[in-house]
Amino acid sequence: MIVTVTRSGGFAGLVAQGELDTSTEPDAEQLEAAVRALYGAELGTGRPQPDRYVYRLEVRATPDGAATHLTIAEQDLNESTAWLLDRILG
Repeated sequence: MIVTVTRSGGFAGLVAQGELDTSTEPDAEQLEAAVRALYGAELGTGRPQPDRYVYRLEVRATPDGAATHLTIAEQDLNESTAWLLDRILG
């Protein structure tokens, strides 16, 4: 699974981007479970709030596979999603 994250917003309005191929990670099962948990989850409004981040995810099963796009506002993060985003942007 290939996951690309783009973080925008925040106090300075800086953009950060990261990509992770879970197949190369020792904790691939945990990473993929965190991604799958986002599908169908209540991700909140996705509306940005002043000085908070917005995360845009692109998820592909394979490098050439079709992409699924998700948007999550910082105020809507749970512990598992925050961990996932930190790993990808880290």
